[in-house]
Amino acid sequence: MEFKHEPVLLKECIQALNIKSDGIYVDGTLGGAGHSEEILKKLSENGMLIGIDRDEEALKAASNRLSKYNNVKYIHGNHDDIKQILEELNIDKVDGILLDLGVSSYQLDERARGFSYMGNSPLDMRMDTSTGITAKDVVNNYSEEELADIIWNYGEEKFSRQIAKNICKFRKEKQIETTQELVNIVENSIPKAMQKDGHPAKRTFQAIRIEVNNEIKPLYETIKNSVYCLKQGGRLVVITFHSLEDRAVKNAMVDLQGKCTCPSELPYCVCNYESFGKIINKKPIVASEEEKERMLKMDVPKFEAVGKFQMTEQEREKSRRDLLRLRKEFGEK
Repeated sequence: MEFKHEPVLLKECIQALNIKSDGIYVDGTLGGAGHSEEILKKLSENGMLIGIDRDEEALKAASNRLSKYNNVKYIHGNHDDIKQILEELNIDKVDGILLDLGVSSYQLDERARGFSYMGNSPLDMRMDTSTGITAKDVVNNYSEEELADIIWNYGEEKFSRQIAKNICKFRKEKQIETTQELVNIVENSIPKAMQKDGHPAKRTFQAIRIEVNNEIKPLYETIKNSVYCLKQGGRLVVITFHSLEDRAVKNAMVDLQGKCTCPSELPYCVCNYESFGKIINKKPIVASEEEKERMLKMDVPKFEAVGKFQMTEQEREKSRRDLLRLRKEFGEK
């Protein structure tokens, strides 16, 4: 099957990255290279794009799509390891990083990968098919309590306990091997009257996919490490597809931005809070109605952007002198 990729929020992402023609940029979720192609169009021969993806099929498709460009490095890896990847490339800092989180439309459409609850396929769900546990391993080996917690925490499924109970009941007779078997179990676990909000298996499949690919646990650290890899004035742009990703990204960005805890009556900050950047857009930018129409298979994406900043040595010295003066004025030693 051809690897097709229609990038979401393309114009907004490119604008938010504020691309410099000779800059170094990282697409941490290369996919079909839709976003990367637009980045490369704005780069000169002196600029560089580093494309990272866990999916080897995505890397092959991206290299074909971007074959006319000579300033691209393709990395089979995980964006969670962005700091290590850049170190191995002898790159200290970059000008911008893009992360488009979640599963791709190709992975959903490629039934053999087992991501979709439509059709009947082997239970796999791995983004990197060369390593890691599969969805089959999860549903057949995890305890009832573990399954219920995963389906609730990662899928926000109200009937997680009943689904987990029925999974364990089914597997006593035989292993759960296909997506259709799992769909049937989920459908029989949710009252018909409650099966109104999309496909009944949607949340369970999302939860198991997140567990298989460890998508949420490292995300907070991934955002932090990405910001640490930015040059002064560099930007991080993140597309999120559901509330779990959204929450982890927001929390990391807010913590990185920092917050002054000084009393409001003080004319200057004396609390020495540390800030690694600022959040550019206060509210997430959501997909247009047109994009929503072509994304019926997925949740409507949200979009976040943060720009890192660093003070110059001159600004640091001025800040230090102001702080010493204020401490003296307010009687601090």
